[in-house]
Amino acid sequence: MLDVVYMPVAKKYLKKVRDENLKRKFRDAVLEIRKDPGIGEPKTGDLAGYMGYDIHYNKTNYELAYTVVEDEKGEVVVIIMAGTRQNFYEELKKYTKTLK
Repeated sequence: MLDVVYMPVAKKYLKKVRDENLKRKFRDAVLEIRKDPGIGEPKTGDLAGYMGYDIHYNKTNYELAYTVVEDEKGEVVVIIMAGTRQNFYEELKKYTKTLK
C-alpha cells in the first residue's frame, strides 16, 4: 500500500467535513486509491497527469483529485483536492496552475 500526502487545500476541506459517514467515505476512498492508484479516472487536457475519484453520498457527488509521484522511498499518492462535484474541475485547474 502506498503512502499518502495531502495538499493543504485537500487537508483543509477534509478537516471541515462534519458528517461522520461522509468522512468515512473519503477515508475509504483514500484507502482504495492507496491500494490501487489506477482506480480513478485519468483526466485529460489541462489536467493530464491527474486522476479523479468519484464519491456518491446522500444524493451528492464528491470528488477526490490525486496523482502519484516518485520520492526517495518509492511511489506516493498525493491527494490534491477534495470537494463537491460542482465547479470542482474548474477550481482544480486554477489550483494546479499555482503549483507549477
